[in-house]
Amino acid sequence: MAKLRFTALEELLNREPKKSEGTRMPSSDYYGEMVFDRPKMKKYLSPEAFVHVMESIEKGTRIDRKMADQIALGMKAWAMENGASHYTHWFHPLTDGTAEKHDAFLTFGEFGTMVESFSGSLLVQQEPDASSFPSGGIRNTFEARGYTAWDVSSPAFIIGSTLCIPTIFVSYTGHALDYKFPLLKALHAVDKAAVDVCQYFDKNVTKVNSNLGWEQEYFLIDEALYHARPDLMLTGRTLMGHSSAKDQQLDDHYFGSIPTRVIAFMEDFEKEAYRLGIPVKTRHNEVAPNQFEVAPIFEETNLANDHNQLIMDVMKRVARQHKFRILFHEKPFKGVNGSGKHNNWSLSTNTGVNLLSPGKNPKGNLQFLTFLVNVLKAVHDNQDVLLGSIMSASNAHRLGANEAPPSIISIFLGSQISAMLDELETRVPDKKMTPDEKTALKLDIGKIPEILLDNTDRNRTSPFAFTGNRFEFRAVGSAANCASAMISLNTAMAGQLKEFKKEVDALIDKGVKKDEAIFQMIKEYIKQSKNIRFDGDGYSQDWVEEAARRGLSNISSVPQAIKTYLSPKSKNLFVDNGVFTDVEIEARTEVEMEKFTKKIQIESRVLGDLALNHIVPTAVQYMNTLIENVQGLKDVFGENSDYQDLAGDRLDLIKKISFHIKNIKNKTHDMVEARKVANKLEDMTEMAEMYEQKVFPYLDDIRYHIDKLELTVDNAIWPLPKYRELLFAR
Repeated sequence: MAKLRFTALEELLNREPKKSEGTRMPSSDYYGEMVFDRPKMKKYLSPEAFVHVMESIEKGTRIDRKMADQIALGMKAWAMENGASHYTHWFHPLTDGTAEKHDAFLTFGEFGTMVESFSGSLLVQQEPDASSFPSGGIRNTFEARGYTAWDVSSPAFIIGSTLCIPTIFVSYTGHALDYKFPLLKALHAVDKAAVDVCQYFDKNVTKVNSNLGWEQEYFLIDEALYHARPDLMLTGRTLMGHSSAKDQQLDDHYFGSIPTRVIAFMEDFEKEAYRLGIPVKTRHNEVAPNQFEVAPIFEETNLANDHNQLIMDVMKRVARQHKFRILFHEKPFKGVNGSGKHNNWSLSTNTGVNLLSPGKNPKGNLQFLTFLVNVLKAVHDNQDVLLGSIMSASNAHRLGANEAPPSIISIFLGSQISAMLDELETRVPDKKMTPDEKTALKLDIGKIPEILLDNTDRNRTSPFAFTGNRFEFRAVGSAANCASAMISLNTAMAGQLKEFKKEVDALIDKGVKKDEAIFQMIKEYIKQSKNIRFDGDGYSQDWVEEAARRGLSNISSVPQAIKTYLSPKSKNLFVDNGVFTDVEIEARTEVEMEKFTKKIQIESRVLGDLALNHIVPTAVQYMNTLIENVQGLKDVFGENSDYQDLAGDRLDLIKKISFHIKNIKNKTHDMVEARKVANKLEDMTEMAEMYEQKVFPYLDDIRYHIDKLELTVDNAIWPLPKYRELLFAR
């Protein structure tokens, strides 16, 4: 392995940067050229079919079969003109990736001739084999039938020679087997609930969109070094190795000059993104060496999520062309910052108003306060399920590691907004407000834009931070499907807005004026959600202790976080808002437990193999060299004082190496036995808990003894030394 390592380094140092295949054309000239967007629909569809599609996108109406055939013909004509020979239903199964099955347009025509054909039935629905996708027990492996159904709201696109049609994925019984279907239902729920509340302020509001802007962090390493690390290839992270002398201590990589090879890679994947209609906007170096970030212009949440899943795939493919491998694992290297996928979330109306941005008058600002305070209440009341939505085996390494928010859900508002809410709490009386009190309060509310100007600083230690006109859900992991967090957040907001509307209407029915009823509920929610507000250092131990005093949850166990979905409160939230059924909640919990278990299982098997088949033999080889040296000294000097003085340190070293080899072997054996016991458990939750409590700790124990060996064994023959110095070489 040592030879392989040095060969990889030699290959890297001789690597010539691949020139970007960029174009001198303005990006806007080819933006969306591979997307069947509205202008192309208008060109390739009949006026009747175009109107039908627009109504389906904007109002959620069904596409009838006659129109579907017309749409399919137009879509096929456009796709074939752009080189497509196949089509696929593109969906998001519960694997955290995407899935596709390609079929050719080619089929038999009249008299045995071959023709290209694509019907409305093939566009609207297909039946892929669902047997090997995670289902959490919704269906048996021998029951393979599953259906994909066209998501009209997300435009079709072309990758290579294949027309890709975004779809939902459901079982034969109609249960969701993907992320997109429940996301669409959550977005529908928050749309309806938010419109009902907006009616208090503007009768013209008929639709509210959830918006998402993701910030995708990632690592790049040279493919030669990647192939030299079996643990990196198989688990996405390095399971052993020590820090290099210099990594991120000086913060000199952050926002620094982008390396030549990396900028060429960025330019190429950005070009592909623009052709696919993905509005990437920002690129920069991140904190850790060889860590970077890409971020887009914000879009409607469903489309934004599709674009995030798509760009991750594009980045992987383009990285290979540049002899890179891209790492989306949340913590691929111990000791340096990991990667997140910050989800910037907001709500906006069909009238062009951002509901989380201050308005231009007292009424607009009261609407802003209404939605702001309802977000506080929604997060406060659903903190556990929000944590469960972002917890995973890989993200657990990152959360709370002095680089990412802890597993305590809190909200950062900034001192000015917090002070404003505290003042509202005291100024809104419990009794009926006088006209003067109401007028004074409305006048002060009118000053909100001035109060907020330049007073919404960011807090990188907060998992959920207000940043001026949106909330940034910072705890989402870089490898995750954004839909998981967005399903929980939008459902929580929908449930909260429904409750707000119910309580305000009840006050109005008692004779309280509308504005005063809204003020009363805002005051009550400010009081009830106060504990979730925290503007300080979320990394500090003081906050952990303070959060406990406030009664906030701090769930660091992944299985425990996942189990929060099963609480009666969480189930009621999802079921009452039509997002999940009881069966789907149970199934998804089972899937997440299984994914967690299998990831730990793979890591333990990889580390066991490396320890016994690579580390121990190398250590034994070096120990034998030491023994030969000691024996040689004894032959030369005998057992006199010179011998004891010269050989003493090597004798101690032999003892230390023997001690660590013994522990590596014993602990690897014990880890395997613990895995066998866990694997016999039939309940997936119990198995996941057993893996976390009994199997996972052995990874740290074995790594400890490997690290100790590394400090004693000559680096010249050691298989995995100084991994970070190699991985971060440019």
